Amino acid sequence: MIQSMTGYGKAIVQLPSKKITVEIKSLNSKSLDLNTRVPSTYREKELIVRDRLAKSLVRGKVDFNLYIESIGEATTARLNEKVVKEYMRQLQNISNGDEVELLKMAVRMPDTFKTEREEVDESEFQVIIDAVDTALIAINKYRTDEGKVLENDFLKRSEKIASLLEEVIEIDPQRMENVKDRLHKAVKELKETVDENRFEQELVYYLEKYDITEEKVRLTNHLNYFNENIDSSDSNGKKLGFITQEIGREINTIGSKANFAPMQQLVVQMKDELEKIKEQALNVL
Repeated sequence: MIQSMTGYGKAIVQLPSKKITVEIKSLNSKSLDLNTRVPSTYREKELIVRDRLAKSLVRGKVDFNLYIESIGEATTARLNEKVVKEYMRQLQNISNGDEVELLKMAVRMPDTFKTEREEVDESEFQVIIDAVDTALIAINKYRTDEGKVLENDFLKRSEKIASLLEEVIEIDPQRMENVKDRLHKAVKELKETVDENRFEQELVYYLEKYDITEEKVRLTNHLNYFNENIDSSDSNGKKLGFITQEIGREINTIGSKANFAPMQQLVVQMKDELEKIKEQALNVL
């Protein structure tokens, strides 16, 4: 069962005084590229979160966001009364105005609010970890569902290449006859007398250069191996990438040896299907 590297997971937890939101997004990448955004209060716990994400997601460009919203009366911001009163006194000396207006101006001045640093609440952090686990379950389900779509696409295109290969095999005898006829015609046009035995030897050598029996067998084996790895229990996008390179090598060799327009047309179609597989394989975990 293959998995896609594209995914999205979200979890929301409601506490009496806070709303905790965990959001995870992932895209394809050659390795694990992990970006985390957490409130400063929980910065010391970031490594624990990163380790959990790395073990679960393995590979991909991952963006993790943790939002904590206060919804109760509790707040860490405190009005610095002494500083505000001093600002008001100084403003009163400059202009003998209304106290409400002076207060409005004073609270806009620097240092009128002080924020007390919150200590990490271990019970609250455990709630966050549980939310992270819930979001990871969601994103992995998303990845698996995307993987099923990719799997169906791979199998369809692999079957198409196998079908085109069958057509190549069917017209191969016709191609070889065509090559023989062209050689005979070329010799006749030379109007030279040739030794038939020597000509047959050269013909066999020449035809061997155009023989694609090995390529047909190897291409069939590579396609079967590709399908087996799609159905395997683990998801290995890099391995699928290596197999597609081997498939491409055999298709290119058949194309270079074809020397026959109908077969070259089939090779172009095989290349087209393979390119689509390669493009999608980049997104496999």
